[in-house]
Parts: sequence; structure tokens; C-alpha cells
Amino acid sequence: MPGVLPEGETVPADGSLPAAALHAVGARGFGVYVHVPFCASRCGYCDFNTYTAAELGGGADRESYADTVLAELALAARVLGDARPPRVDTVFVGGGTPTLLPADDLARILDGIDRTWGLAADAEVTTEANPESVTPGSLKTLRAAGYTRISLGMQSAAPGVLAVLDRRHSAGRAVAAAGEARDAGFDHVNLDLIYGTPGESAADFAASLAQVVAAGVDHVSAYALIVEDGTRLAARMRRGELPYPSDDVAADRYLAAEAALDAAGFSWYEVSNWARGEAARCRHNLLYWTGADWWGLGPGAHSHVGGVRWWNVRHPSAYAKRLVAGGSPGLAREILTAEEAHTEDVMLRLRLASGLPLATLDPAGAAGARRALADGLLDPVRYAAGQAVLTLRGRLLADAVVRDLLP
Repeated sequence: MPGVLPEGETVPADGSLPAAALHAVGARGFGVYVHVPFCASRCGYCDFNTYTAAELGGGADRESYADTVLAELALAARVLGDARPPRVDTVFVGGGTPTLLPADDLARILDGIDRTWGLAADAEVTTEANPESVTPGSLKTLRAAGYTRISLGMQSAAPGVLAVLDRRHSAGRAVAAAGEARDAGFDHVNLDLIYGTPGESAADFAASLAQVVAAGVDHVSAYALIVEDGTRLAARMRRGELPYPSDDVAADRYLAAEAALDAAGFSWYEVSNWARGEAARCRHNLLYWTGADWWGLGPGAHSHVGGVRWWNVRHPSAYAKRLVAGGSPGLAREILTAEEAHTEDVMLRLRLASGLPLATLDPAGAAGARRALADGLLDPVRYAAGQAVLTLRGRLLADAVVRDLLP
């Protein structure tokens, strides 16, 4: 997971949760996130909790990783006990590069989740993948194991942009991998793009969008490049080797993405995500954005159950050692107050095309919504129907709108 973790309070050694948190587990949906922290190399922009072989110590090898995750899953089953969710609606395996693990290991992890809590008959099961880390054979194995969706890190179709980002795959590999995933029978295929990279031209991004559309995928994610402290990219910018990203350029790229994807039959359903119809939307991410429950397995993974959020120790070695000792890998946790839960609800729901019910706003937030409406940042038709929904201009200024709707 990116960024610096908050301090929080200590997680009990056995990982137990307050009774109130267990009262209605899964009432709003339940998902499982699995973090796979391994990468073949570190991309210059990435500050996620990932490790190359040279950065790993004992107890963190790939060969035993599936067993370590299954040990945390057994602990999770003990913690939830009779409060187990009615079903697992979604599973998302992220990283890192999950597909650096053998496909059979990813299959074992999914089978363990199914045996522990039971997958819904229509469960969405996603794995992330780098384009160079999958083959037609591995994709067929994953599909046969029950994976229904794959998210491929394309980032760009321009070789120069990929070089700045330290991506290892060739410019055409992501589109080829998407085709292989479709041939393997995946129900849904996503391609990720990053825009605003130094040196990227408008023509470069237009070519990336054209390749995405031509690839025949049903979901696209597009994110502005964020320069995180401590990354190689940030160091290069501090030394003056590369210019910092431009907000104006990022806005232009976003508008280009919206125009190209809308023309190709995609619709936005979250500020950075477009899908060809409701069935193609990422249901796992929708669990996050709508305040449902999920258990995060793996080093650095976050979980949320009944208003309690916790996060695991970050290093794979420390994670494995805690589980071998029979304890929880949880590092710290926080119990959300009503005010904190409201803040998160506004921040997340406003990013969705379904919007935020105006009735959930306090008087100050309602006044902010009226100002946003007057400024053309909220859809007047949806506002009249009781929903705060961002206009296209509002999406460009989403963070500012959120601030105006909070106390």
C-alpha cells in the first residue's frame, strides 16, 4: 500500500475485534484483498509496499508465500468465527506483481478463500499483472481456477514514457496480453494508464488511448502521475533531470481520456475509472468506495470490518515471522468515529457517478454543495433529485469540491 501508515492503536496479539465490529459483518458486502509484494524490478514512480529479490530477507521467499497467506486466512477465520460473512462477493489480488507467483499458487490462495468463507456464485475475482509476467498458459490456469477479471499495467504505449517510468515491458505487450486474457476466457479485462509523465506529448497519450480502445477491453483506469517522496522519480526531479508534472497538462490529458473513451462506448463510474456497461465495473473497488467490509491478507495490507480499520506489518519477513509464531500480523488499527466515517463517505462517494445523497450533508456541507452547483461543479439535474454528482469540470476539481462539502 502506498504512503506512510498512521500510528493507530495496538492490534491484539490474537487479532480479535470488538464485538460491535462483528455484529453485521458483510451486511454491505464483503471482499478479500490479497497483497503480493514481489516485483522483478522497482518502477521509478512506485512507493507501494513492494520488494525485489535483493530487498528481501529470510522468511519472505516466493516459494512459501502462498502458505503464509493461507496462515493469515486461517487466523482471519478464527477472528470472525460465527460472525463470518454470508459470502465473499469479491477477491482482488494486488501488488506488487501477483503473477510473479506461480499460477498454481494463486489458484491455491483462491481455493483457500472459498473453503474458508465461500465465494458467491457470481463472485468477481481479479488479479493484477504486469504484461510481461503472464503467458497464454498461465492465464488459462488462472481462469480455470476461478479468476474472472485481470488488470494489466499498461501505463503508456510510448516507449519513451515507459522508459521514464522504468517499465520493463515493450510498448505493445500490454495490448497483446489483453488479447491473451480474452482468449483465455476472462470475463473482464482492464488496462491501466498513467498520464502526465515528463516528456509525454499529447500525441503520445492519444496513441495510448487509441491502443486501449483497439484492444477490446471493457474497463480502463487512468491516473495522473503522482511524484511520491522517496522514489527514484522524485530524486531525478529534485536533481533537475526531469521537470515536475504540470497540473494543466494533467487536466488536458484527463479531458482527452474522457473524450476518447466516451466516444468508444465507455462511461465513467468513478473519477479515474471507465467501463463498458455496469457489469464491467470493478465491484471490489466499489466495496471500498461504498464503505463495505473487507479483509486484507499480506504484508502492509489494510482491512476494514464494522468500522475498525487495521493494517499489517509491511516487510514480508516480519509478516511471516508473526504468523509462524501464531500471532496476528496486524501492526496497528483505528476505530472510526462517526465524524471520520462521514468524512470518508463524502470523500469516496463524491468520486462516483452515482454520487452522494445530499441528505447526508450537514448544514455547512449543504451550503458548500449549493456553491459547487452555482460554480458548475455539480450536475443540476441530479442535484434536483437529491444527489451530489460531479460534472466533467467538477471531476477536474474533485478534491476542492470534497473540501467544500466537509465541516
